[in-house]
Amino acid sequence: MSDPKLNKPAQNWKTLLICPDSKMSTHILSLISQQVALGPIFELPTYPYRTVLTETLAGKIPHMCFVDATSDPERALATIRNLTELHPGIQIVVLLSANEPDLILRCLRQGALEFLVEPFTPEQLRQALEKLVRMRPNSGGARQGMGKVICVAPAKGACGASTVAAHLAMQFRRMGHKKLLLADLDPLTGTLAFILKLKSPYSFLDAIHRASTLDESVWKALVVNAGGVDVLLSPENPADGIQEVQDPSAIIEVSRTLYDYVVLDSAGVYGDWHLALMQLCDEILLVTTNELPALQAAQRGLSYLEHHQVPRAKVKLIVNRYAKDAGLSKELIETALHMEVFQSLPSDYEDIQKAVIEGKPAPPNSAFGKAITALAEQLLPAAAPSPEPAKKNAGLLGLFGSLFARRPTT
Repeated sequence: MSDPKLNKPAQNWKTLLICPDSKMSTHILSLISQQVALGPIFELPTYPYRTVLTETLAGKIPHMCFVDATSDPERALATIRNLTELHPGIQIVVLLSANEPDLILRCLRQGALEFLVEPFTPEQLRQALEKLVRMRPNSGGARQGMGKVICVAPAKGACGASTVAAHLAMQFRRMGHKKLLLADLDPLTGTLAFILKLKSPYSFLDAIHRASTLDESVWKALVVNAGGVDVLLSPENPADGIQEVQDPSAIIEVSRTLYDYVVLDSAGVYGDWHLALMQLCDEILLVTTNELPALQAAQRGLSYLEHHQVPRAKVKLIVNRYAKDAGLSKELIETALHMEVFQSLPSDYEDIQKAVIEGKPAPPNSAFGKAITALAEQLLPAAAPSPEPAKKNAGLLGLFGSLFARRPTT
């Protein structure tokens, strides 16, 4: 079935309405048109295919999108998913003819932020708009008042992506950021528990199982703390519930509301689970080495992401274990992959092995530690200093202990 032909929208439109129900469309349009900030409005009378959405949104990010979820719930869910994948910061309001909690929850999981139920009223719309204003996307792509999500993914196995993810989260803590999450979302071969010497009876699978009741109190029971960073681990037995690993959106959306910055450790870019992570996050750190097999894998990974409409601008190339006297040079890597090397991390075997054995980050003054610091500073600004508390006798020892000591877990 070919895509329906659509009228070309005006250049200055701000709001998108996708509503096959003509009666519902007339009703909501009469309310939206009274909101000057929402106009002009472009209406699609059918659920558009992804190609139509891509063309419609080319070079344009609407302030808001209203989607009729009642006429065809499955098509509506697919449309919401496509919208959030094409423009992660878009604000979507679901329109319903009746209060259907299950459908509302499914829409929210796909990326919708608010819903309206007929009969629509000016007060109902006003309250929804006030809520969305507080969550309006900023210029950087992450929603204002919601956490930034960075996904670390290896181009191929054994590139050291988990080591990079763990050190990056700990470095953010050293920079003064306090609300931090490190999540091991590798369902089969997650290693953060081993790297950080952590144990927990829970994993991200429990977060998926509790998606409908996942609030702050439940979340706190699922994570463990390491050096001031909350860590969500992968399942200890990879066979447990692995068939249920399909949609990570609930984990991502809840973590955005609870943390300022989230670092995801992914096993790669391939498959529905990992691709969803790439689409939901704000930035991707693709970790490779300067060896030919890893660089070929990076090239394939970039092509795969591009084929699935993940913007190249979202991807940052990290060359781990870089050594000038071995493998390809930085210039050759950039030429081969047609993209800049965002950061190179030196080969620092002894310090990394010692850190893994001790379950703590490599020293900040080591070669690897200095490179991680440079990477973190490129990704995030330093946190604003907090008001200085009353001095305690613990002095510097207490300060360093709170920042770097690994808290024991049971």
